Amino acid sequence: MPVKIRLARGGRKKRPFYKIVVASSEAPRDGRFIERIGSYDPLPTETQVQIDGERLQYWLGQGAEPTDTVRNLIDKYGKLSLNIQ
Repeated sequence: MPVKIRLARGGRKKRPFYKIVVASSEAPRDGRFIERIGSYDPLPTETQVQIDGERLQYWLGQGAEPTDTVRNLIDKYGKLSLNIQ
């Protein structure tokens, strides 16, 4: 069972808020997840992204694959540089 680092949507209608989670690739988007490692709020004038870098590195070391969106958030707002293809 492959593990992914992806976004889980929260918030209300027209006001999205996302959790950055580690989850099985077979789990539903907003369903079960293994661990929450951050959050992403796209709506304030300055986008807010928080990621626990230590846990992110741990899960990447365990073979978890970030989705394209999460990879872009990490590259743009994260303090870590990832060498992932």
